[in-house]
Amino acid sequence: MYTEQMLESMKKVAANREANAALEPRRMTAEEKEALLAKFHPDYKQDEFAILSVGGNKGEKVPTELRALLEAKSRINPADIDLSKADYETDVLIIGGGGAGASAAIEADEAGAKTMIVTKLRIGDANTMMAEGGIQAADKPNDSPAIHYLDAFGGGHFAAKPELLYKLVTEAPEAIQWLNDLGVEFDKMPDGTMVTTHGGGTSRKRMHAAKDYSGAEIMRTLRDEVLNRGIPVIDFTAAVELILDENGNCAGAVLMNMETNELLIAKAKTVILATGGAGRLHYQGFPTSNHYGATADGLVLGYRAGAKLLYADTLQYHPTGAAYPEQIFGALVTEKVRSIGAKLVNSDGEVFMHPLETRDVSAASIIRECQERGKGIETSDGQGIWLDTPMIELKNGEGTIEKRIPAMLRMFGKYGIDIRKEPILIYPTLHYQNGGLDIDADCMTKVENLFAAGEVVGGIHGRNRLMGNSLLDIIVFGRDAGKAAAEKAKSVNVGKLTLAHVDAFAAECEAAGIVGDTVSPKLLPTYTHGNPKFEAK
Repeated sequence: MYTEQMLESMKKVAANREANAALEPRRMTAEEKEALLAKFHPDYKQDEFAILSVGGNKGEKVPTELRALLEAKSRINPADIDLSKADYETDVLIIGGGGAGASAAIEADEAGAKTMIVTKLRIGDANTMMAEGGIQAADKPNDSPAIHYLDAFGGGHFAAKPELLYKLVTEAPEAIQWLNDLGVEFDKMPDGTMVTTHGGGTSRKRMHAAKDYSGAEIMRTLRDEVLNRGIPVIDFTAAVELILDENGNCAGAVLMNMETNELLIAKAKTVILATGGAGRLHYQGFPTSNHYGATADGLVLGYRAGAKLLYADTLQYHPTGAAYPEQIFGALVTEKVRSIGAKLVNSDGEVFMHPLETRDVSAASIIRECQERGKGIETSDGQGIWLDTPMIELKNGEGTIEKRIPAMLRMFGKYGIDIRKEPILIYPTLHYQNGGLDIDADCMTKVENLFAAGEVVGGIHGRNRLMGNSLLDIIVFGRDAGKAAAEKAKSVNVGKLTLAHVDAFAAECEAAGIVGDTVSPKLLPTYTHGNPKFEAK
């Protein structure tokens, strides 16, 4: 199964394991980090970005693949849409069925608002379900939201919107308690104290987890609560355009049945975009850890309606995606593997960096090791370096892997790799959309009555996100968006519905000389002969 090069390299890793386990690599200085990122991080490759010609962020750069969708044609012809009668009518319309959407629905329903979720796949088919490592919250005696704030602010290159990051860290302990009360099975000590661990860039152990199924456990609990409350969920139904009213306020969405292509009208007093990320656009040809529907729909819908973007040029490439075997190429290998003791090791068996640097620095270090130093290991899909998982039980005792990261044990075990005895090959994978829609402290975009929550939002994490702050983000801002949208709906009188903004955006594109047959939102990627093809479905 392994190549000769892999086997020879594995011998070096095994020979150095005991010494490497005791090694404490130093952390990089700020200057070293900046130089490393500038040379090796994908966000710094200028030729992979393009300048927007239209819309609220005209003149700013975004990934080339995203620009194509932001400036594409609408999937609908507004002249063909009858807005005089609605197929659905609700107070709060939530677009997206992941953790942020479900949290928003629960709180909007709790506030007494008539609430509905529409999702292009099924409720729970989201990046939330695929998150593994845990959720941050400063709820231990040696920690505080202030320390959490400093860790996250620095880890995000001091670019986070202060008011959003403040909400994230100060509402974190309550978010954990809320989830616990709903029934999330967090890891706990015999006396009920929650187990917490470090994550990359954290100065305290504040990572709460449910083994390495954290996102799946949280999503299971949220989904059950949504369904138990009787909140309507319209599965396999995508939002293809937002609807405004004559006053320019958001007032619903044009929906499309994913099986029949039938168009439907949803009228609402307020709308929450919770559509998640963009990994399935495969920026710069990277593999992705994202679920199948992560195609930046919310950015497209919001931008065309007049919302602005923030930091749309920043993505997170998780340093440890599976590089081998090819059946799981790009799949997430949780940072928790490193937080409980595994280290990154090159082809010569050398530890080349601190295992818990921030994700952008870690990813850039791995890319440098392969591209510049020539110490990567060749795979069928490119290169990788070792994550020395047997080191975990060398340091913590037999049984630690089965207890703490069973999902990883089983994922690799399916292909004959026992991570208790063999290191695993990893390489950065496209993981998270740091940038997104610009919101205020009440989760509203620049479009009145259009709210946003979760990965579709930009500014919460700045230009890089720390482990565990995404699961926290979807809970804190999902809940806040649900509450704010429900409260706003009480005073909203929806005017005459219109899609004039779609025509206006098309005219702006035409005036800018933008031509082509691309339509957006993409909705789903297509794959041919193992290579991603990015025509719309």
